Amino acid sequence: MRIRSFIIAYALVLAILLFADRRPASTGQDRYSHVVDLTDGQNATTPQTSPNTSPYTTAAESRTRIIAPGALIPGTWAAGQIPPERLVAPLVVMDLNAVAPSQQISLDDIAAWEARHGMIPQGAIVAIRRAGVPHAASAAVSDVAPVVPGDLSTTPLPMTRDAVMFLIDARYTIGFVVETPVNLTSDRTLARQLALHGDYVVEGAARFTSLPETGSLIIVAPAKKMIKKPGEAAPVRILAMVR
Repeated sequence: MRIRSFIIAYALVLAILLFADRRPASTGQDRYSHVVDLTDGQNATTPQTSPNTSPYTTAAESRTRIIAPGALIPGTWAAGQIPPERLVAPLVVMDLNAVAPSQQISLDDIAAWEARHGMIPQGAIVAIRRAGVPHAASAAVSDVAPVVPGDLSTTPLPMTRDAVMFLIDARYTIGFVVETPVNLTSDRTLARQLALHGDYVVEGAARFTSLPETGSLIIVAPAKKMIKKPGEAAPVRILAMVR
């Protein structure tokens, strides 16, 4: 009887240990408090001024669009061909430090950012917030004061080529998100490198003021439609899951 009781007790203890071992670890640090829709629906009637945007875009569509590698080099990924694992990534937000709207984030700016916030996560997407918009500002600011189209069609990516290549090569950044239309044809070398590395650019995003610099997760969902015009950007919806 004692041996049988010992065996039963041992079996119960073993079962409890196995059950405890299979319990999922605490996910408190992985929880997100809310979701921010970064798609610019407020300005859906804004004329499309980006050179990457089809002139046939309807007014009902948002101006938030993705410039896929295939829009830069034919034969590379079109928007609907980007692998799903490259559409969900950690989100990093950087501020433009200059007063001039043409200023670009430099390598020194990235070094300063990492000194304050830590190293940029591998495989992240980098969002670039406009100069002059404080982090503590209300999210409604970008809604009621949209970017005015005009000369923005000639605006390059607000980051120097060296800074972009550092992020791609050293931090394996997979994409960039900006609030204004972008003309990537102003730097053919940079556009080629973006396409060859499989990186994409999302232009015309909104509500960056509600995002922290780190800790968020971004989901990029391009529309799976055929792009008839080579070099055309595709409609996209982007969501940020914020801790």
